[in-house]
Amino acid sequence: MRWDAVVVGSGPNGLAAALVLARAGHKVKVIEGQSTLGGGARTLELTLPGFQHDLCSAIHPLAAGSPFFKEMELEKHGVEFVHSPIALAHPLPHGDVALLERGVEATAARLGEDEGTWLKLMQPLVKNFHVLKHLMYSPATTPPPMSAPVTLTKFGLQSLQSAFWFAEENFETARAKALIAGCAAHSFSALTTPMTNAFGLLLSVAAQAVGWPLVRGGSQKLIDAMATLFKQAGGELELNRPITRFEEIEDAKLVLFDTHAHVVERVAGEQLPGWYRMLLRRFKRGPGVFKLDYALAAPMPWSNPECAKAATLHIGGTLKEVAESEAQVDRGEVPTAPYVLVAQQSLFDDTRAPQGQHTLWAYCHVPNDCDADATAQIEAQLERFAPGFQKLVLAKTAKRTSHMEAMNAAYVGGDISGGSVEGLQVVFRPAPGFSWNTPNKQIMICGSSTPPGPGVHGMCGFWAAKAALKKLQK
Repeated sequence: MRWDAVVVGSGPNGLAAALVLARAGHKVKVIEGQSTLGGGARTLELTLPGFQHDLCSAIHPLAAGSPFFKEMELEKHGVEFVHSPIALAHPLPHGDVALLERGVEATAARLGEDEGTWLKLMQPLVKNFHVLKHLMYSPATTPPPMSAPVTLTKFGLQSLQSAFWFAEENFETARAKALIAGCAAHSFSALTTPMTNAFGLLLSVAAQAVGWPLVRGGSQKLIDAMATLFKQAGGELELNRPITRFEEIEDAKLVLFDTHAHVVERVAGEQLPGWYRMLLRRFKRGPGVFKLDYALAAPMPWSNPECAKAATLHIGGTLKEVAESEAQVDRGEVPTAPYVLVAQQSLFDDTRAPQGQHTLWAYCHVPNDCDADATAQIEAQLERFAPGFQKLVLAKTAKRTSHMEAMNAAYVGGDISGGSVEGLQVVFRPAPGFSWNTPNKQIMICGSSTPPGPGVHGMCGFWAAKAALKKLQK
């Protein structure tokens, strides 16, 4: 056989798997359907010349803490993490704002009567972040370190709760409730859903422990560094080659799919037994996204100036407002007042836009495969907290769910998470009894449809490669 392994897809997980295998001395090829590497971690001129926009992933708390990225020493290959003075801003009605800082004491000091509660809750988690990192970056089947058993047990019990009721029962201030709500909404789930609090806690702890940085020059720099290391290890890359049938893939001992599980089912087809294909088809998709990118003549005119100190903002108002937005998506509706994720990288990275001008990155959740235009809803939310911003718009582009899938085939129906993370799908991805392996010993999955799940961290690919190495050594 010409190749020991062929990886289909060049997102962070695909390149991570390919890099681990190539460094182990195996002949590896990566095939990418687009003209640039990276999947969702690409940076392109989407509006005007000179304006660099992250296609999807933009802010990188999981990359900053990733054991794989640390081991690869990506900073030596052009990756520079940039931290804004404040990790996250969450504007609230009447000019108020909740701020998540890189430090638990600094965050708590802004929460008024919730200061003590926040410290009691967060200090043990931040102190023992090394323990929580295991939960974030390892399969659920891997026993966690028991260096902090009390903290781990408390976190486990708290993470089983819904974010909405946890916030309501533990906090008094709108600020503290909003911080939990905004982080928990990264789960793409209704906030009354059990286990959404795990996202609220993990992401807020990550911000206070390692920050929520961006990458200078764009998320593409992460991919470029990994590609450089892969080629140095003897790997081969091929662009502009979409794979639609398994027969189109070169002869290889192993084929690893850095794609959504539904793409694997479709492309591999009869190479997989019918019962397993049925399990993959039953793997629940996550909601989609509707995304806007702006070229601006000046910085966003936020009502609260503290918002200009954060690279990331959660726009959506109070806990109850965010919860209603995500509940509408859960019901199959386009939210009327959506929870909007916003990144303003150019305030802290002067490579993103011409001097004095800026980029703005924003998306909201919509039902999977819903191709509605949510521009008006997003812009109403932006105007609510940054009145007059539309006067600064030089150009903008909109991406519906179909556009997102066209730019990255792994985003089935606009699902950027590789499948829902609700309930047991957090653990059993993409099917009970199967993570990276499939019933066909030649075919494996290494994308975010596998453990430990979505995010730019490379760990799905890392763990898939470890499983692949065992096969290749036999």
